[in-house]
Amino acid sequence: MKVEIWSDVMCPFCYIGKRKFENALEQFAHKDEVEVVWKSFQLNPDMKTEEGKNINQYLAEAKGWSIEKAKEMNDHVSGIAKDIGLTYHLDKAVVANSFDAHRFSHLAKKYGKQNDAEEKLFEAYFTDGKNTADHQTLVQLGSEIGMDATEISTVLSSDEFTDEVNQDIYEAQQVGVRGVPFFVLGEKYAISGAQESSTFLQALNKTWEEISSN
Repeated sequence: MKVEIWSDVMCPFCYIGKRKFENALEQFAHKDEVEVVWKSFQLNPDMKTEEGKNINQYLAEAKGWSIEKAKEMNDHVSGIAKDIGLTYHLDKAVVANSFDAHRFSHLAKKYGKQNDAEEKLFEAYFTDGKNTADHQTLVQLGSEIGMDATEISTVLSSDEFTDEVNQDIYEAQQVGVRGVPFFVLGEKYAISGAQESSTFLQALNKTWEEISSN
């Protein structure tokens, strides 16, 4: 059974959704027969990478909020993350365009390491305050999960996997994705948002039953 997850590196609820889904998957009787495929999505395709700007400033400008309100919202999200064992340091998060991070994820998929790559990207962005648009950062993250550093560097210096990222974004429009995370189970059921693990588990069981009975 295939589970497709549309997600963006800079989306705080995508990392939360990943963990909640994984918690459900651990309880799913047929977890070894589930293939998870990560799909690219950009919340802000026009975002420029700005190392000197933190996420509070970015949110305040993008949403027309005060810095205080932006910080309040980020503190709230960090609290939700903490409840499921994630540590967010959003005051350190680097405002970064995610397109090359998505290309990196597609390269990892080629070697069956996409889930590991996504985990590294989220951790780098939300916990470690690393610039996930920086090619050297992506080379380092890939090396840590056993990918070839030279190949990562070569791919990122080219336009390889650009079509794949754009295809994912196009598919998101076709499926009706309005926000992420967005989960499609067995090409049958869609779940939008970082739902509770019990909701994911229920959907996994239902999808499996339907696929198995056909």
